[in-house]
Amino acid sequence: MFEDEHTVAFLDIRPLFPGHCLLVPRGHYYTLVDIPDPLISPLFVNSKLIARSLLDALGAEGTFVAMNNGVSQDVPHLHVHIVPRRNKDGLKGFFWPRTPYKDNEEREEVASRIRESVARMRSERA
Repeated sequence: MFEDEHTVAFLDIRPLFPGHCLLVPRGHYYTLVDIPDPLISPLFVNSKLIARSLLDALGAEGTFVAMNNGVSQDVPHLHVHIVPRRNKDGLKGFFWPRTPYKDNEEREEVASRIRESVARMRSERA
């Protein structure tokens, strides 16, 4: 369906809706954290290309673009789901229950831990 030097896209054999595509990197990477930084741009540029193509080719009103990383990942190879969407198609946002933080203190604690980790990882890359 689509391929270039970095990625291959094909129809999912068990689609949520007709046109549900998978985009995979040619090299084997288990999750997003495993893919080399130079391949991130081609992966997401091509995700955008496929999403725009679903809008055009199928008359979709939008797309759902998602990727599991480890948990709920049935195939041990990084893959991006690109699903055509229409209003009132029956797909309800995320597929799991969403729970608010118990209070602003908990939310800020989680945000602070993530900020600290991002800063540490960025400095390790430098």
